[in-house]
Amino acid sequence: MEPDKTIASFEQACFRSALIIPRWLPGSTSVFWYRRQVSEATFFFYLVDCESHCRRLAFDHEKLAAQMSQHGPPVQGDALPFSWIDLDETAEHILFKHQDKVWKFVQNDGTLAEWQGPFYEGRFDQGCQEMASPWSRESADLTLVNQTSQRIAFKWISNDGDARFCGRLHPGRSHVVHSWLHHCWRLELSESSAPSSSVAFQVKSRRCTAVIQDSPLGLSLHWQSDSLMESDNNGHPVSAKDTGRHRNAFLRQGNVWVRELDDSESQVSFHGFCDNEFKDVYTSPDGQFAVAMRCTPASKVSAHFIDVMPHDQFRPKLVTESYLRAGDNVEVKRPCLFSLGTRVEIPMDNSLFANPYAITNIGWSSDSQKFYFVFNERGHQHFRLLEINRGGAVKLLAEETSKTFVDYHQKAYFKLLPATNELLWASERDDWNHIYLFDLDNGELKCQITKGRWNVHSIDHVDVEKRKLWVRALGIMPDQDPYYAHLVSINFDGSMQQVITNGDGSHTWQWGPDRRFLIDTWSRVDLLPRSAVRDAETGQEVVFLQQEELSSEVQGKWRPAERFNAPGRDGKTQIYGILVYPKDFDATKTYPVIEYIYAGPQDFYTAKTFPVSSDFRALADKGYIVVHADGMGTNWRCKPFHDVCYKNTRDAGFPDRIAWIRAAAAAASRPFMDLTRVGCYGYSTGGQNAAAAVLHHADFYRAAVAGAGCHDNRLATLVWSEMYMGYPVDASYDECSNVTHAHKLGAALMLCVGGMDDNVDPVSTLRLAHELIKADKDFDMVLVPKGAHHAAQTPWAQRKMYAFFKKHLQD
Repeated sequence: MEPDKTIASFEQACFRSALIIPRWLPGSTSVFWYRRQVSEATFFFYLVDCESHCRRLAFDHEKLAAQMSQHGPPVQGDALPFSWIDLDETAEHILFKHQDKVWKFVQNDGTLAEWQGPFYEGRFDQGCQEMASPWSRESADLTLVNQTSQRIAFKWISNDGDARFCGRLHPGRSHVVHSWLHHCWRLELSESSAPSSSVAFQVKSRRCTAVIQDSPLGLSLHWQSDSLMESDNNGHPVSAKDTGRHRNAFLRQGNVWVRELDDSESQVSFHGFCDNEFKDVYTSPDGQFAVAMRCTPASKVSAHFIDVMPHDQFRPKLVTESYLRAGDNVEVKRPCLFSLGTRVEIPMDNSLFANPYAITNIGWSSDSQKFYFVFNERGHQHFRLLEINRGGAVKLLAEETSKTFVDYHQKAYFKLLPATNELLWASERDDWNHIYLFDLDNGELKCQITKGRWNVHSIDHVDVEKRKLWVRALGIMPDQDPYYAHLVSINFDGSMQQVITNGDGSHTWQWGPDRRFLIDTWSRVDLLPRSAVRDAETGQEVVFLQQEELSSEVQGKWRPAERFNAPGRDGKTQIYGILVYPKDFDATKTYPVIEYIYAGPQDFYTAKTFPVSSDFRALADKGYIVVHADGMGTNWRCKPFHDVCYKNTRDAGFPDRIAWIRAAAAAASRPFMDLTRVGCYGYSTGGQNAAAAVLHHADFYRAAVAGAGCHDNRLATLVWSEMYMGYPVDASYDECSNVTHAHKLGAALMLCVGGMDDNVDPVSTLRLAHELIKADKDFDMVLVPKGAHHAAQTPWAQRKMYAFFKKHLQD
C-alpha cells in the first residue's frame, strides 16, 4: 500500500502555515508583520499591533494585485509574486521588489508606482563561505532551533574540510550540539537539494543559539549569544584591552612567554614539551598574572573504513579517522598559575581538579584577583566550579556529585554575576533539574530559585537588573504530559513564579524587541498548532494570531496520532507514548504492532507536537499499528527515572515499554492490537536497542530491524559511552553488549549498516554478525557499502525493512 500523499501534504502544509516569523517594524517593540502560507501556492501578509490587540491584513491584497496586473502579467491577490515587504513606522505604505524593480503601494488611495528610495529587503545572516574548522581550544555549546517546516541535517566541517554528518533536527525541535569556538557547521534541508537549502556558519560564542528560519533567499540564521559572565561592561568580562595596555602572556613552542610594554620578550616556563605542553594561556586584565593550561594529549587511535569506490581511483581505499572509544585517554588539562612580573610559577594543589574529563575556562574577574574555571571529572561524577586566587589557593564554589553521573552534556548550566558576586547554578540535587543561587564569596547557597516536581530544561533569559530569569520548563503543569514545554518567569529569590504560556500542549516562543511581548505557538500530536501574542510579564494573551484547521481534502481522512499513558514496570510511574494508525484502519480487524525504539539516555524522543514523523505514517499505512514511547532510562523526568540507564544500557526501558504496549492493547478501545505479532526497529542507539529486543525479550518481540547499532559500547564513541556506562571500562560493558549475548537470539533479526559510518563504527555490527554466525543463528544482513550513519534510513534500505516485517509479521 502506498503512503497517503494527501495526508502527508496536509501535515506539511499545516506545519508550514503555522510557522510565524515576525518582522518587527523599525523602532517598534509592538508592531510586526509576518507572511502566512495558507497552502503551497497561496499566502498572505499580516500586520499585528500588540498595543491595539489587532491583527489584520498588512494591505489590500486584491487591490494591489489589480494594480500590478496593469503593469504586467495577471497577478492573484493570494499569490503575490514577492515574499518580502518593507513597511514604514506608520504602515501607511509598503515597498516590495518585483522584476528587479522596487515598487511603492500606498494604502489609502491604492496607488502603485516605482520607488527610487531606500529599500530594506530583509538582510539575514545567510551563513559564511564553507571552510574547514579551525583548530580551537575553547569548547562551546550550540543550541540549534529548527523553525522551518522540514527536517534539518547538521554536519560538522572537519579540520580537513569534509562534512561529517552528526544528526537530524525535526521541525519545531531544538538540539544542543557540543562544539568548539569558531568551528564550522553546515545545515541542510533533508528533503531538498537546492543550493539555497544549505547554509554554513561558525560558532560565534561559547554558549549560543542558532535559530534556523526560512527566508526569501533560503535558509537563514538568527543568533542569540549568552556570556558565561555578567558585568557592568555590557554583560562581558572585562579584559586587558578594556583597562589599558599591559604585559601579555603568549605561547611559543609549548611554553609560556611574556611580552612587555616595550615589546621585549622573555620565557616564563621551561618544562613544556611535545607530549606535555602549554596550549592555552589567559592573562589577567592588569597584566600581572596568567593561567596556562598544560596539556597531555589524547590517545592517537583511529577507526578504519574501506571506501570500495573512491572518486579518485579505481581500487578501494583505506580511510582512517580519529576515533576515541571508551577507556581511551582524553586530553588532560591542568591549569598552572604564573606571576608575569617575577617570571615564576605559583604552586597549586590540584586535588580538586585531578583526573579531568574536561576543564572549561571562564576567565579572570575584572579586578584580576581571581580566575574561574569549571572542572568535570572523568566518569562524570563530580562537576565543580573552582576559583584560583593570585596566591595559588584553589577554592570550591559549587559542586555536583552523583553515584551515577552528573548530566554534564544536557543539564550543566552556570553563570557568574560579578556585579553582585553571585552564581546561577543548575543542579539535580533534589532529583529534579533546578536553578540555584550561590554566594561567590563563600560558596554558600543563598536560594533555590526554582523547585518542584518538574525540570528546568534550559535558561531562556536572565535579567540581572530585575533579578529575574525565564526558563523553559518541562512538566510544570501537573495535569499535562510531563514532557510539554512551557515558559516560566521567576525572581532570583524564588518568588513571583509565573507560567507565561497557556494551553494544553508543548510550547515554543519567540521574543519581541525589549522582551515586552512574545509569540507563543503550541500544539500536540492530536492538536493542530495555535498561535498568539502574549504579554511577557503576565502571560496574558493580547492578540490571537491563528489556529490551524483541517482542510476539506482531509476531512474524515486524517486520523491524529493517539496519546496514551500507562504505568511502567513499577506499576505506578506513568510511561507516555503515541500510537499511529494506518490510513484505512478498520477496528474490526487485527493489526501487527511495530515499535520504533530509541532509548538514548541523552533525551526523550516521543513526538509531543504536531505533526508526527511521516516515516511512522508510511510504515503504519502498510498495515501496522506503529507505537513509540519513552521508558525509564531516558531523560527529562526525575533523576531516579534517568539513572536506570547507568551501566545498564541493555535495559533500554523494555520492562516499561512492554508494560505500556500491553496496557494499550488491553484497553477496551483497542482489541485490534495483535500482541502475538510485535516488531521493533531503530537506528544508532535505537539499533542497539532493537537488537537487544530479540536477544533478551524474544518472548514479546517477534522481529527486529537494527540499523547502525552501537552493539558494544566499548567500540562506540567515548563521549557517549562513558557518560552512561561509566569510567573506567568494567564488566558492565561486557554485560550490556549485544555481542556478548548473540547466542540468545530468539526471533527474527535484520542488521543494516553503512560501510562508511564514521559515527558508529561498522565493526560493532560486524562483530555481532560474527558471533551470530558462530552461534549458528539465522539473521538477515543488509550492507550499504558506501553508506554513512543513516544508511538504514535510505529508501532502498527502508524497502528492505518493509519486506522483512511483511515476511515475519504479516505473511
